[in-house]
Amino acid sequence: MDLSPLALSVVVPMYNEEAVLPLLVARLRPVLDGLDLAAGYEVVCVDDGSTDLTAAVLERLRREWPEVRVVRLRMNAGHQAALSAGLAAARGDRVVSIDADLQDPPEVIPEMLAVADEQDADVVYGVRNDRSTDTWFKRTTATAFYWVIGRLTQGSARSQSGDFRLMSRALVDAVNGLPEPGRVIRFAVPALGFPSAAVEYRRERRGAGKAKYGLFDMVHLSLDSITGVSTAPLRVATFVGFFGGMLAVVAGVTSVVAHLVDRTMPGWTSTVAIVSGFSALQLLSLGILGEYIGRTYQYLQNRPTYVVDRDSYLEGLEAEEAAPTAVAATKTDEPTGRSQRPRTFLSS
Repeated sequence: MDLSPLALSVVVPMYNEEAVLPLLVARLRPVLDGLDLAAGYEVVCVDDGSTDLTAAVLERLRREWPEVRVVRLRMNAGHQAALSAGLAAARGDRVVSIDADLQDPPEVIPEMLAVADEQDADVVYGVRNDRSTDTWFKRTTATAFYWVIGRLTQGSARSQSGDFRLMSRALVDAVNGLPEPGRVIRFAVPALGFPSAAVEYRRERRGAGKAKYGLFDMVHLSLDSITGVSTAPLRVATFVGFFGGMLAVVAGVTSVVAHLVDRTMPGWTSTVAIVSGFSALQLLSLGILGEYIGRTYQYLQNRPTYVVDRDSYLEGLEAEEAAPTAVAATKTDEPTGRSQRPRTFLSS
């Protein structure tokens, strides 16, 4: 098996995508085969512990498409962890990450390569300029999410860019070297400050199957993103606590003065409202602090974000190294001059 570096690696994280895989291959392979790449390419398919027939479909595709490399995780670790596994496995001088659902068109990859050459960029972001295929709820929440992230990162995060991007080998090595667990790649990349460019495209409908990212997953990603890119929420918690404390002092002084001038009235509702309001502020502050404490705890545990079960490329290397070499030796029978049956000697 060839050990030389490749010109391009395409990393495709996937989970239960048996329905869309044939469509992905039908669109992705012609694009990659049509590229003028002197050193070739690979397609790193990261199976994030799928429970359907995704693994079987990938094995069939690997036999039909030699450039396909299958990395299977031992259990479902999440989209960002699967993407991290693909980046760690990729051998290309340039790496493109793309989802398997075909909402990000593979036909944009040649344009990304051209822009990277023209602008000497280490990263080319795929930016969605048309999300009409998404639901109103998803468009609205995505816009609000990127607005918040933009404020927290002082504009370093690219708005409306997901995990469809092209990266240089230097940038991929830098991302792989990040020590933080549970990192969100789409915000870790711009935080590194490498020269960047962008290619706009229209987001398409899912090719087949159902979306795997539910509301809980989006909330989890949002929390990881916000606590992973900025410490601003800690300052927000501090300001909220300070503001709440000032209000409590004002309310206390007011109640004492009212009592001294005999202007007080029993007010159960107002008491409950005040206690509830400050309790909500305290819980919000504790919740934000808890997110950071949780991330610190994960970091101290130093557990792997994902565990690779098998890698078809590495299996091929091991098979070649362990393959016995057959040496056929023919011995001549001197008295009769007839050749005896060739004997095969196996040497490891």
